[in-house]
Amino acid sequence: MKLLAVIPYIPAPTWGGGARSFYVLKALASKYPVSLIALSRGEKLQEAASCGPLLERLQGVNLVASPASQWRRWRQALHVVRGESSAIADRCPPGLQDALDRALATDAYQAVYVDGALTAAGLRLPASLPLLILQHNLEYELLYRTYLTEKSWLRRWYNGREYRLVKPRELACCQRAAAVLVASERERQLLQELLPQARVGVVPNGVDLSFFAPPSTDEEEGQRIVFTGSLDYYPNEQAVLGFARQCWPLIRERMPAVEWWIVGRNPPRSVRRLARLPGVTVTGTVPDVRPYLARASVVVVPLRIGSGTRLKILEALAMKRAVVSTTLGAEGLAVASGRHLLLADTPDDFVRAVLLLLEDARRRQALAEAGRRLVEQAYSWERCQERLATLLAEEELLERRPLFRGSLL
Repeated sequence: MKLLAVIPYIPAPTWGGGARSFYVLKALASKYPVSLIALSRGEKLQEAASCGPLLERLQGVNLVASPASQWRRWRQALHVVRGESSAIADRCPPGLQDALDRALATDAYQAVYVDGALTAAGLRLPASLPLLILQHNLEYELLYRTYLTEKSWLRRWYNGREYRLVKPRELACCQRAAAVLVASERERQLLQELLPQARVGVVPNGVDLSFFAPPSTDEEEGQRIVFTGSLDYYPNEQAVLGFARQCWPLIRERMPAVEWWIVGRNPPRSVRRLARLPGVTVTGTVPDVRPYLARASVVVVPLRIGSGTRLKILEALAMKRAVVSTTLGAEGLAVASGRHLLLADTPDDFVRAVLLLLEDARRRQALAEAGRRLVEQAYSWERCQERLATLLAEEELLERRPLFRGSLL
């Protein structure tokens, strides 16, 4: 089976959703000839180097230039005028469709693998080829949750509009697909309720256990809180700003020596300004988050918006770091509060949980040990890859029969 993969960025194991794309593509390429069409946003050298070995294993790689980010707001306004969804249009610039048409005209493929239903929604795909979709989250759910939490009337209106445009397109693509791979059993059930005839399976997010290994020595530095995540991703930006406003002053009042390190790529101005606060460091883009996780006493995940599951939690647990998260932040993961991490959903409860762990090294260690065991048992990329490859090897995709019923794990 020869596959054509279409991904709206260069998959790389060094950041967020790119890691999920990277390891699923790696699993497919280990079993089948795969060619890739990807949008390139001028990735940094370290990111390009990290995905180089995978790209070299592919039959072909066609990189399509992504629209310039500085014109994003203008494009959004234009899409509004045209009655289009920006979420779909931004994933599918004209060059991507052109590259897809050329690839299909010059080679014989047995299936098309697309990263994200919204990418598929913006492309003209031949109905004769089976379609495999990898979902990182349910985009319509993310938009709806953003709409519910926004206080700005303009953002609220915009996200409500996008939700109404995106949901029917996303569901239609999932219905048409030969198989849809989601990140959690919760999402599988949601999709299956809406689309009883859809073929939906679970490929959980994972973590590279050898890369995100616990430090060989205790590297914790005093009282240090760490947040990791792509800061050009709106839910992460809002999580950081909310924590700074509602939690950080109370934590500093109780522990004046505590530090908070915000580690993630492309922080917007709103996040960079937080470096003015006492005890706060904003690193900007870093080549490797592991040194920062290794020095963390507590990793915080104060997300209020989201869908899918959070790689940042799996990475922190793999490195034996104590984690405090909102319930939504840990959604879809097989974690138990008090055993693998602490969950807290109000600012006061979140502050109490962070202070409890900062003051109790034995509690931090107990959570860290249990968290590492959990990711070893259920969330290694190797295990996810093996299960996916085994199912695809049965070639049911070509016969357009249901691939999955339930979880792969």
